[in-house]
Amino acid sequence: MRILIIGNGIAGATAARNIRLRSDHSVTMISDESWQPFSRTALMYVYMGRLKLENTYLYEADFWERNRIERILGRVTRVNPDARTVALADGQTLPFDCLILAAGARPKMPGLPGETLEGIQGLYHLHDLDMLERRTPGITRAVLVGGGLIGVELAEMLHARGIPVSFLVRESSFWNTALPPEESDLINRHLREYGIDLRLDTSVQAFVGDENGRVCAASTTAGETIPCNFVGLTVGVRPNIAFLRDSGIECAQGVLADEFLETNRPGIFAIGDCAELRRPSPGRKAIEAIWYAGRKMGETVAATVCGEKTAYQPGLWFNSAKFFDIEYQAYGETPAQTPPSIACLHWEHPGVKKSIRIYFERAGGAVTGFLLLGIRYRQAVCEKWIQEKTSIETVLPHLSAANFDPEFSRQYEGELAKRYARFEATTGRLGKI
Repeated sequence: MRILIIGNGIAGATAARNIRLRSDHSVTMISDESWQPFSRTALMYVYMGRLKLENTYLYEADFWERNRIERILGRVTRVNPDARTVALADGQTLPFDCLILAAGARPKMPGLPGETLEGIQGLYHLHDLDMLERRTPGITRAVLVGGGLIGVELAEMLHARGIPVSFLVRESSFWNTALPPEESDLINRHLREYGIDLRLDTSVQAFVGDENGRVCAASTTAGETIPCNFVGLTVGVRPNIAFLRDSGIECAQGVLADEFLETNRPGIFAIGDCAELRRPSPGRKAIEAIWYAGRKMGETVAATVCGEKTAYQPGLWFNSAKFFDIEYQAYGETPAQTPPSIACLHWEHPGVKKSIRIYFERAGGAVTGFLLLGIRYRQAVCEKWIQEKTSIETVLPHLSAANFDPEFSRQYEGELAKRYARFEATTGRLGKI
């Protein structure tokens, strides 16, 4: 069987590797980004000089040849499901028996006046990093628009090169759609202590260009005009699906796929950032553009195309990131606004930017989530407690088993247990914390 994979990010590369582990099928990956599959989350460290691009490769350079996985560097312009062919920009036409769409995403463009001026860009693709590198010598002041994880990454990247940054966030506190108020405020303070000009409740109305068509200022909803010669648009990403127009493959925001990751056309699948599940699991989004989901989808689709039809099960929610030097981890359900049925036990260090938040059910005390800043917990331990519905009173005495910080670093689990004991003595076991 001839299997084509469009995209060689974590989803596509994982699918290729697992298909080879399971079969001797012909496997070809097509990418217009890089000959070598690499870790997208590590690109920021390439710009900051901590890694070389080859240090980000998913596997050693000759891995794909040794495993008989063909790679093509090229751009797909059209997919013809009826003829079972894929057309490339260079004129090639490639046949397939099975097609896996793992084409990733593109930075969102908010549709603001002047957003096509020179010096305005997003950050997702390797080409975006190359463009940023070329522009860096001329950047004297940057404005970043959008308060998500990509925005923080770009802020740290530019800060590492000594470039002043104004970070415009339309929300009243940074990433408060995902972080509870205490954690969000901690990150606000942290960014400002690094010298980032964080402006909350602020959006851009338009960008101003100079006589050469380059951005020279950003006009805000606060009535201010901020001079700048670089703008990072970090308002999120959207699935890369333009090449599927008129293909007959059903798309909404992304490529629509069923529980087996198959599209409306038999033998054509969608995985990773470009996939949109028709019926996502309860509590999960139809599009989850995160590394862990892409890897799991790649493993799942490989089983199906190799004859073991397997439904996609995303597993327990997990996400991680860094806010400069503060690590963030989230396991299970960690809502920014806690629902009435859930209680929270929260502790924050009074002098160091570290915090622990444990979510648990008011009725029965079963732990439902962990949210950590500046402290690392073991994924397997947290997942086991959540999946087994372990009670908060059982978890607290054993929290040190989850701690993944270096051996001689101070551990703070005892502080959390004392806080719970005080709460228990004054308000009753499952009241509001």
